[in-house]
Amino acid sequence: MNDLESFLSMGGYAGFVWPAYGLVLVVVLALVLVSLRRLRRAEGELRELRGEARDDRADEEA
Repeated sequence: MNDLESFLSMGGYAGFVWPAYGLVLVVVLALVLVSLRRLRRAEGELRELRGEARDDRADEEA
């Protein structure tokens, strides 16, 4: 148990280390969420463009 307490206290720097880890975790999660949202938006735009392109080709053939 002493090893765990020693690790968690980070040699007396726990007040600086753990908030830094927390901040990094929040930033990484925010980046993942923003990236996923942009991916979904881009995929939707691509589907929309592909659908319009197919409609244009159908009009040209007729």
